Amino acid sequence: MAENGPTVTTQLPKIPEDIPAGGRQIHDANIVATMLTYGIRELLTDNVADFVRYSSLVEIIPLDA
Repeated sequence: MAENGPTVTTQLPKIPEDIPAGGRQIHDANIVATMLTYGIRELLTDNVADFVRYSSLVEIIPLDA
């Protein structure tokens, strides 16, 4: 299980340094930070538009693919 813990909290501020995010986008950045922390490289989502900005960090897989 990938938990949102101290390691993720350390990773999260690094993401907006390279990829601007603010407001509700921080939630998406937190998901990506969790993925990076745990070595998860693929994100299956129905919300591709929200995550396309992170495609240099993780692979975005549309739910309907």
